[in-house]
Amino acid sequence: MRAVVQVGGEGTRLRPLTLTTPKQMLPIAEQAMIERVVGHLAEHGIDDVVLSLGYRPDAFINAYPGGRIGAVKLSYAVEPAPLDTAGAIRFAAGHAGIDETFVVVNGDVLTDSNLTDLVDFHRRAQAEATIELTPVDDPSAYGVVATDDRGRVLAFIEKPPRDEAPSNLINAGTYVLEPSVLRRIPGDQRVSIERQTFPEMVEAGVLYARGSTAYWLDAGTPEAFLRAHRDLVMGERCRPPAPSAHRDTSLGPGVWRIGVVEVDQGARVSRSLLGRGSHVLSEAVVEESVLGAGSVVEEGATIVGSVLLPGARVASRASVEGSIIGLGATVGQRCELRPLSVVGAGVVTASGSLVDGERIDPGS
Repeated sequence: MRAVVQVGGEGTRLRPLTLTTPKQMLPIAEQAMIERVVGHLAEHGIDDVVLSLGYRPDAFINAYPGGRIGAVKLSYAVEPAPLDTAGAIRFAAGHAGIDETFVVVNGDVLTDSNLTDLVDFHRRAQAEATIELTPVDDPSAYGVVATDDRGRVLAFIEKPPRDEAPSNLINAGTYVLEPSVLRRIPGDQRVSIERQTFPEMVEAGVLYARGSTAYWLDAGTPEAFLRAHRDLVMGERCRPPAPSAHRDTSLGPGVWRIGVVEVDQGARVSRSLLGRGSHVLSEAVVEESVLGAGSVVEEGATIVGSVLLPGARVASRASVEGSIIGLGATVGQRCELRPLSVVGAGVVTASGSLVDGERIDPGS
């Protein structure tokens, strides 16, 4: 079976990290987000994926020069201009010559949903399109879906006020589509599948949906990016945080490592993942965090609930809480980063400074 993975957005919610790296190429617990998405597809028999690209397409093409992620064949459809969700699906499917039932997923959604069951439901219902739904506490930021008892969609309401939402089941960004859906989408123009295509299909009675309680996370914000790491490291997803990660209790309780790492005598590490070649120096504290490959935590520094991307360095006596440190960035001596601070790639923060939930890009 084939799939379209939508990865064309600029990742504005994760800036400044995405100023240099497309969102789906950022590592989640030392594995690129796109590899986690494609790996989930492979678990359900999908062996051919077309990436719908827009922003920085060369980053994807250069990362996988053999045109494969694991056993999954990749092809690339680079939009000549932004086409929105439906337009991008039509363009990518046409580029890849898709002419049978196929799956569409968002490249920034991490999930354990059962795609095999979703495809079976779609075929039993003889649907033209089927949407996976997931429950959320506040549906106002999403597309809310109401269905009848057979799963036929009665209403598709994009981002309703919280007190007016007909349910808490939202569009999870996973679709099973028949090729006939592509004929409903005008070519070479911006078309939203949520605001235009799906509402038209509701009127025709050919749109179905099925709820799922499986793990689901839109990883496209700093809060969610941090949560994705925490869920993997703390065991919320019942699997190792990365394919090559191993538990190593000699380093501390609940600690995972990838390859060779260094933890100096006097350092304290707990409930964390240490990437290949990372180094935690004496008197440093690392809790519930992920240290990317080659990252360094110097003497007496404290890292809590944070992510250091590969090559990052936290200087002596600095404190990082609930924050993300970009590729090759440096947090200066005695600098304090408070929750939801994001330091862009290559940035060096001033020693002794306070960063209170700010985003610091390379141009600052």
